[in-house]
Amino acid sequence: MRCIGIDFGERRVGLSYGDEIGVATPLDAAVEDLESERIEHIVKIAKSRRVTDLVFGYPYNMDGSIGFKAKEVDAFIEKVLQRISLPVHRIDERLTSNEASKGFKKRRDDALRRSGKLDSAAAALILQDFLDQRVELPELESDEEIDDL
Repeated sequence: MRCIGIDFGERRVGLSYGDEIGVATPLDAAVEDLESERIEHIVKIAKSRRVTDLVFGYPYNMDGSIGFKAKEVDAFIEKVLQRISLPVHRIDERLTSNEASKGFKKRRDDALRRSGKLDSAAAALILQDFLDQRVELPELESDEEIDDL
């Protein structure tokens, strides 16, 4: 399993990568001016990393319903799938951007925002959530086996 985590935004698309090891790593965000160029950025990464799955952050409303933003993500997913056919997983992304920003300085930094680093950090959180649900961890030794060492 090799996945790209995707945090959709109208101007920037945060990206991350993870595999069977189970660790999501932020990638350079797709920050191109045109949506078609951002999609091509995603396709290029997917092909170069031989990705098997696309994991999209899905913006459910706080009450769990699907709203306008989720419909925008669905439309974007359809455009991506026209360029590359891979399984798509939608992961609840409520509050991930807020959580991702905790790792950065508290001051407003427009250059940081434009770089897409916050978006890719959010994509890594989304993908990590997905990987945590899928990747089996090795069994730990029992306390008795450790005590015998």
